[in-house]
Amino acid sequence: MSSRVRGSTLERKTFAAIFSALGDETRLEMVNKLSDGSSRSISELTVGTELTRQAVTKHLRVLEQAGIVQCTRSGRESLFEFAPNKFQDLQSYLETVTQQWDTQLQRLKNFVEG
Repeated sequence: MSSRVRGSTLERKTFAAIFSALGDETRLEMVNKLSDGSSRSISELTVGTELTRQAVTKHLRVLEQAGIVQCTRSGRESLFEFAPNKFQDLQSYLETVTQQWDTQLQRLKNFVEG
């Protein structure tokens, strides 16, 4: 990775964990369900899927470790909700990378047409 990309090694590892967590179709669907801002239980997130509660729990733990969702307890039930903070940081990172690519592509265009 280019040293010009903003961010520390820790930030890049955090972003890599987010991309990895989102690289699974099931987890993307869970994020989609939670992105409306409401908290949902594992049972609610299992409805409409062919997954077991255990499988949903494993996917949610991956998302939680990446900081994409957060879990709170309500009695004996775990409630999961979307945590948008990581995405704001990720958006800033992607904007930096995009600007770098745009600059490099413009340099290539200028060279080729030059």
